[in-house]
Amino acid sequence: MSTAILLVSCPDQKGITARITDFIFKNNGNIEHADQHIDSQSNTFFMRVEWSLADFAIVKEKISQEFTSLAEEFNIGWNLYFSSDIPRMAVFASGQTHCLYDLLLKQKQGLLKCRIPLIVSNHSEVSEVAKSFGIKFFHFPKTAKNKKVAERKEIELLKKENIELIVLARYTQILTNQFVKEFPNRIINIHHSFLPAFIGSKPYQRAYSRGVKIIGATSHYVTDELDAGPIIEQDIVRVNHRCCLEDLKREGRELERIVLNRAIRWHLERKILIYNNKTVVFD
Repeated sequence: MSTAILLVSCPDQKGITARITDFIFKNNGNIEHADQHIDSQSNTFFMRVEWSLADFAIVKEKISQEFTSLAEEFNIGWNLYFSSDIPRMAVFASGQTHCLYDLLLKQKQGLLKCRIPLIVSNHSEVSEVAKSFGIKFFHFPKTAKNKKVAERKEIELLKKENIELIVLARYTQILTNQFVKEFPNRIINIHHSFLPAFIGSKPYQRAYSRGVKIIGATSHYVTDELDAGPIIEQDIVRVNHRCCLEDLKREGRELERIVLNRAIRWHLERKILIYNNKTVVFD
C-alpha cells in the first residue's frame, strides 16, 4: 500500500506534533510510523511521519499545496515523499569493487528500494561487473587536465538519467566543488574511519604499523570540504596483535559494505534529516 512520508524541521514550539498529526487525521489518514526528536542545544524540532494514502482525502499531487499554510505558520522546513516513487541511483566505483558488488546484489534481491540504471567508473575493467548485472556502464578516465571536462559530462549524464542519489562505492576520485554543488545532500561516500588519523593512500598499512585495536568505516554525505560532510553511519570491529595486514583489510572491506548499505537504505527510506552538518537518523 502506498504511503506518504513527511520530514520536518523547525524551531521547537508547542503544538507542532498535534497540528501535524491532526492534519493527517482530519483528512482521513492512518499514521503507520511517527518519530520525533528535539535538539535542545539549537531548540530545533525534527519529525518523520508516514501515513497510508488509502482513503486519504487529499490526492497525492495536492498534499504539498494543502500542507503549505501549516508549514508557514510554524516556520517549518519540510520535504514530502511517496513510497510509490522509486529513486534512481547511480553508483561510482574504481578498482576496488567489493562495495559495488554488494549494492548490486542487494538491489537485485529487493533489499534496496531503488533502480540502478548506470554505473560510472574511471577504470574500464568495472564494465565487466556492469555487464554481468545488465546495467549501462560509462567510463570516464580522469587526469588533472581533463577532470573538469569529464565531470561536466558526468553531470549531464546524471541529469539526463534523472538520477536522485549518487553513491561513491570506494570511488577513488575526489569530486570538485562544481560537481558537489549540483547534487547537494545527494552524494553518499564510504571510507575507513582512520581519517584523519591515518590519511593517505595506505591507511591500513599505517594503522597496522601503529598496532590499532579497532578498525572502522564511516558513511557520510559529500560536501565541498573533503570527508567532512554530515555523518550518516559508523561502525567498528575489534582486532588484535594476531591480525596481519591482510586481516585488517579483509575486516575493513566487510565493514565498509555493511556501513554503506545501512546509509543508503536509510536515505532511500527517507529516514534522514540534515542540519548543521549533522544528521538525525530515525529508527
